[in-house]
Amino acid sequence: MENYRREREPCSSELRTELARITDDIDDPVAKLRYLRGAIQRGDATQIDRLPFGAVRRALYRFHGLESLDSVIELEGEATPVGAKTLAARTRARRFVTGTLAAGLLFLPALLAGLAARIDAPAPPLDVAAASPAPRPNVPQQPVEPLPESLPADQPGIAPSTIWLADRGPGWELYSNGLRIETTYAVYGERREYRIHHRDGAIEPGGYSKPIGILFHTSESDLWPLEADFAQQLRRGTAGLLRYLQHEQSYNYLIDRFGRVYRIVDDESRANHAGHSVWARNDDVYLDLNSAFLAVSFESRWDGGRSLPITRAQLIAGRNLTHYLRQRFAIAPEMCVTHGLASISPRQGLIGYHRDWARGFPFESFGLPDLYTVPPPSVTLFGFGHDDEFLRAVGERWPGLIAAEQMLAEEARQRGLPVEVVRRERQALYREAGKSRAF
Repeated sequence: MENYRREREPCSSELRTELARITDDIDDPVAKLRYLRGAIQRGDATQIDRLPFGAVRRALYRFHGLESLDSVIELEGEATPVGAKTLAARTRARRFVTGTLAAGLLFLPALLAGLAARIDAPAPPLDVAAASPAPRPNVPQQPVEPLPESLPADQPGIAPSTIWLADRGPGWELYSNGLRIETTYAVYGERREYRIHHRDGAIEPGGYSKPIGILFHTSESDLWPLEADFAQQLRRGTAGLLRYLQHEQSYNYLIDRFGRVYRIVDDESRANHAGHSVWARNDDVYLDLNSAFLAVSFESRWDGGRSLPITRAQLIAGRNLTHYLRQRFAIAPEMCVTHGLASISPRQGLIGYHRDWARGFPFESFGLPDLYTVPPPSVTLFGFGHDDEFLRAVGERWPGLIAAEQMLAEEARQRGLPVEVVRRERQALYREAGKSRAF
């Protein structure tokens, strides 16, 4: 789940269709994924696009897919689990190719006779207007990176003053702001329980069980192209992801690529989503974000903030879900933060152990303040730093991180100490505070 994977490169629709048909006979998800990656990434199918006969193209596409399928097991052999699980797909693909090519050979004489008749026929009068070349569309020569989608502020119209449960049925809930929550996968987990620390080191007496914030994630799962040819694979991928998240109790909510909202872990239960993370509001500091925060994940993959990796349907559903959760639990807007802004590695003393939404989250579209401008408490309170690998992944420091490091540098200057000494002092405070966390 933490591996960053790229979406499959686009290819012709006919090739996608034939590859999808072959994968229907492969039950093993690992074998299927290895096969598809090899077949789509091969660059020798472009010449097939130029052939004029659809049946021949489809047969050659299937043969192209068959070669890629055979290469999956060329180092392992037919007797391996991967080889056995792809045997049915290879057998069916070979039958299709053989049958299509045989039909093509029977059709060839008729095709040649038709061409001969057209050559002997008198040529029609030349239509000068029709023969004039049509203007070519202005097609860019370089691929254009997709632009981020965004949502305007809430449009004029009737909106409920409060959000309430409007209807429910077996496996779903409908709310007055249009939010629909699918509850088929919902499970109960461990009860929420956490403590609130203060900036001065004191700890609130007693524990808390009501969520105080929302932590936004991306699923980092494999993504199929969002196209009609892959509708079946998209549904299967989401279903498999939901089963995995349910088993691991990873998030409270998942929003799939079509904007469907699934409850995974009940609101009253903690999900296993935050790892080591830190966030704060005013004098209150939160170290156990698994219990203190609700987890909302988008079925997507964070892409370094260069393009928005969620669909417009996910944006709308995410905004509606955020409005509902904020109202139900009285969550302050500055407590709706991303995993990449809060995650840390205590052992290394670094921020950004998890980097989903370390840049690029559409706070404005959700009616939330831009928390990339807020100095992260992991730096200002506990002295966590960053390394070159972090900068390579994120691209550059966000404004709040720059401000936080300037604050540490100023304190070090006033005390006449190296910055690293101040960082070590602050990280010792984190370790001491961590001993009293309630998990």
